[in-house]
Amino acid sequence: MHRRDFTDSAGKPSYGSGTALPTDSLDIDRWRSPGNVPGMPEFVTLETSDDAPGVGTILLNRPPMNALNRQLQRELLEVAREATVRDDIRAVVLYGGPKVLAAGADIKEMNDMSFAEMSKLAGDLQEGLGALSTIPKPTVAAITGYALGGGLEIALAADRRIAGDNAKLGVPEILLGVIPGGGGTQRLARLIGPSRAKDMVFTGRFVGAEEALSIGLVDEVVAPDDVYTAAVAWAAQFSSAAAVALAGAKAAIDQGLDTDLGTGLKIERQVFASLFATEDRAIGMTSFIENGPGKAEFTGE
Repeated sequence: MHRRDFTDSAGKPSYGSGTALPTDSLDIDRWRSPGNVPGMPEFVTLETSDDAPGVGTILLNRPPMNALNRQLQRELLEVAREATVRDDIRAVVLYGGPKVLAAGADIKEMNDMSFAEMSKLAGDLQEGLGALSTIPKPTVAAITGYALGGGLEIALAADRRIAGDNAKLGVPEILLGVIPGGGGTQRLARLIGPSRAKDMVFTGRFVGAEEALSIGLVDEVVAPDDVYTAAVAWAAQFSSAAAVALAGAKAAIDQGLDTDLGTGLKIERQVFASLFATEDRAIGMTSFIENGPGKAEFTGE
């Protein structure tokens, strides 16, 4: 039987029965860069490492379960914007630590909100996740443990999802008398189709890693201890790739999904033609002619 819990601000299960979600603190220190100083975001940071140049990790750190309160949502927007503009970051990993991506919204904080307050909060969450989804670089969600509600919506904002074989994913908002509010009804249906999305949203059930893989909700399943390493390895392959072309490819695919085929083809044609004005296009084609495929050294210009 599937567990159907969100958490309150203390990280405790707020409804349901069965085995409780883990509530031990995340072993987060080894993932943080030493450059963090007071005044920086408290719950969401953008980390880099000399071991994986060009890869930035958007790290959630609000133990025990990374519940998405208002502050975390604001910081998510700020950090997504930072990842967008930083030239030293060519690809992005979304990560919540070795135990959990995020186990959903902060229910205690939401419980007494008015219609007007919740309208603004949902707008803020959608803005933050929208900023994640439009980072003009390859993004991958490293899903450890639970990705529920807003946690799954974070993963849905990525281009790729890698999950541990013990991961549980779901959108259990229906069990609170509401529906997903951070893009869960929209991005989920676009990813796995409306019928499967409705099953998940209507029932609020949890989906295990293997089922998630079979329905296209995640793209790769690995051992829990290998999730972050696998995500970084996928992202690292783009550290010296043609950054402008990657951004164009992402925009063409994502924008094309929201329109008809004819309009999508026009978008593709415009992006394709525009890349002939870039330095990377000249480098790539010249290198191909002179040295063969796969040997170009792109500048990102």
